[in-house]
Amino acid sequence: MDLTANGRGVTAEATAPITIRPWLPAVILFAASITFSIGSTWDIQWHSDVGPDTFFTLPHLFIYASAAVAGFTGLTVILVTSAAGRAGRRVDGELGGPGIGVFGRTFTAPLGYMVAALGAASFLLYGLWDLWWHSLYGFDAIIDSPPHIGLFLSSTVISVGTVIVFAAARAHSWGRLGALFALAHLVTNSTVTALAVQRLSTGSVRWTVAVTAFMVILMLIAGAGFTRWGATVTAVFGSATQAVFWWFAPWAARTYADFVDLPMREHIRGIPSTPALIPFVLIPVGIVIDLLVRRSGSGGTTRWLPALAGAVGGAIIAGANPVQGVLIYEARFHLSALFHNSHFGTASVIIATTIAAALFGALAGFLGWRFGEMLRLTAPSQEALA
Repeated sequence: MDLTANGRGVTAEATAPITIRPWLPAVILFAASITFSIGSTWDIQWHSDVGPDTFFTLPHLFIYASAAVAGFTGLTVILVTSAAGRAGRRVDGELGGPGIGVFGRTFTAPLGYMVAALGAASFLLYGLWDLWWHSLYGFDAIIDSPPHIGLFLSSTVISVGTVIVFAAARAHSWGRLGALFALAHLVTNSTVTALAVQRLSTGSVRWTVAVTAFMVILMLIAGAGFTRWGATVTAVFGSATQAVFWWFAPWAARTYADFVDLPMREHIRGIPSTPALIPFVLIPVGIVIDLLVRRSGSGGTTRWLPALAGAVGGAIIAGANPVQGVLIYEARFHLSALFHNSHFGTASVIIATTIAAALFGALAGFLGWRFGEMLRLTAPSQEALA
């Protein structure tokens, strides 16, 4: 593959631009990501409140429709830009980022749409595996099955492509806000992906909490590296999404169960499964990160500040997790439940998990800041826009 450096594709010297509006496919791609969140949140709540399901359910329709929309959107943009390149027409660098030559120069694929299309293709493969899994075992009784984790990882790749697509238009307010909103979507979805390691959480560390802290800090600091106060804005968007799904998940599961004449589980408490995995402290953590990374020395932000901010943010997420668990599952806060409930861990488990989350957060801070800087580079230069 050939990545062009001028941010305008391989035909930057041409004078006749293509007429496609950069914001239109970007909005469609983001809508596909939101559709996946709706379907996955609904499906996970169904498993909790109703029981196992088959492959052909309405939540699954939302999930697979999201990948189809993302795939067709990415493919359409790639074909349009490729045709424009062969016709000698200019490809706007704000349409998904710098152009990539695929199979030589046969196709000219904007970076963001290329990533999203690859995620959609991977989603299709894992979807076939999930269909085989259902055919082999019948009802699907667990969320963290291998094909499900693969589907969530594929959706993550689609969402990363969406972030790049919006970041390429950072000269516009819709591009900056869209990138941060897409990062917030990654924050809320990453908590489900962290369930892949929950079977490792049998010792002194709750690895799901540490991995969740890593993913959340990675996205928040990427937002901070992308634009000023990006971590706080991303955290606000993520918390708003959490609030909406807190209401939606139980309602959707109950309504759909009534529609298909299936009973709810006995003695369910209606706790929103997916929103309960998202840290409640997103906004405080976002504010702390932005305040720390904006502290400057003689030459601007020092290299170690993002890692420090990540470590502090990871410790806050892990330290607050037992409190969040008690509030959700015990319906009230009391210290005896915090330190003696086996579900949340003893004091030693809480301390060890907090230390692990701080270390993971430091790594996430180091990587996230650089990812944010890379997102800024996806936008064309002012000279290229002139």
